[in-house]
Amino acid sequence: MKIESIRLQNFKAFQNIHVKDLPAFLIVVGANGSGKSTLFDVFGFLHDCLKTNVRQALDKRGRFREVLSRGCNPEQDNILIELQYRMKITGIDRLVTYSLEIGEVSGQPVVQRELLRYKRGRYGSPYHFLNFSKGEGYAITNEEDFNKADEELDRENQKVAPDTLAIKGLGQFERFKAANAFRQLIENWHVSDFHISAARGRKDAAGIVEHLSESGENLPLVARYLHEQYPEVFQKILSIMAKRVPGISSVEPKLMDDGYLTLRFQDGSFKTPFLDRYVSDGTIKMFAYLVLLHDPNPHPLLCVEEPENQLYPQLMAELAEEFRSYANRGGQVFVSTHSPDFLNAAELNEVCWLVKKNGFTEIHRAKENAQIAAYMAEGDQLGYLWKQGFFDGVDPQ
Repeated sequence: MKIESIRLQNFKAFQNIHVKDLPAFLIVVGANGSGKSTLFDVFGFLHDCLKTNVRQALDKRGRFREVLSRGCNPEQDNILIELQYRMKITGIDRLVTYSLEIGEVSGQPVVQRELLRYKRGRYGSPYHFLNFSKGEGYAITNEEDFNKADEELDRENQKVAPDTLAIKGLGQFERFKAANAFRQLIENWHVSDFHISAARGRKDAAGIVEHLSESGENLPLVARYLHEQYPEVFQKILSIMAKRVPGISSVEPKLMDDGYLTLRFQDGSFKTPFLDRYVSDGTIKMFAYLVLLHDPNPHPLLCVEEPENQLYPQLMAELAEEFRSYANRGGQVFVSTHSPDFLNAAELNEVCWLVKKNGFTEIHRAKENAQIAAYMAEGDQLGYLWKQGFFDGVDPQ
């Protein structure tokens, strides 16, 4: 499933934006404070709403009035998040819309409206397969019976807590096809919050091992999993490490006698390998990114902020290509960056930039700028064009 568009209203600095035709690999640039982290947090917010509820997701971000855009009236204005994404339903590729509207009633956050809709046929308006407001609504149980008219579809009325997403509960059941698929989509998003300190050191040998966690604290466990279950993938990661990190010839996920797991790095100049706490931050981060990007089962959405930190500039082109390769394998990728070298590896349709005006953020697409498109057609690179000031309004004033 691929996200095609995102519409935001009154979500922090995004007062009213609608970005369409999102590519599989999107690079976002902008000055500090322009809204890059906020854009990515939209996906983190939805993920948190699903894991807990809307109240806790808002509390994590300072409560409803801190997430609501400045100048809005919390008693009248709502937060709107709307995503359109492609998914196959009965073998047909369909454009599905998920819309979530959050407000506040008597100081308490409430899901004012939650919709899931798509067109059942070639013509006509999209049909609401899930429709909830303030904890009450319905979902369709036979949505794939396309031979039946809309009025013949089976509605199942349900109730949920007013601050809980309907897809959280209904999405657990196969009979609610669209809700189930979208819940799985959100559950498998990866919004990276990688911390090098969390990735270092000994780890309990039990835990989640199939995918690198958002903070990266399970890096040794995932490395061991790849080493044992996907040896060809692990060897590919090691061969790349050997080319990019001088001296590193191998990495071994070692189970210690006390039952804890650690990473041991082998420098070709020495006979004895050394523990991960003695290698550079850049080495740990490069290894973690390679483990993430060579995951045999890519996440449907991967969001990473500023991957260039602690890494050598000349490695940026190769890293960008690995992000693109991940996207081509089926995992849509959004990356923010301050690196012209990373941006130089981008194609015209893969880049947007953020501009802050009067306290609110605008989104500009490189492919919609005639001057930038003309320069790219002549062989220029986007990183150089950015440095030369062709991204109007992107630089701090």
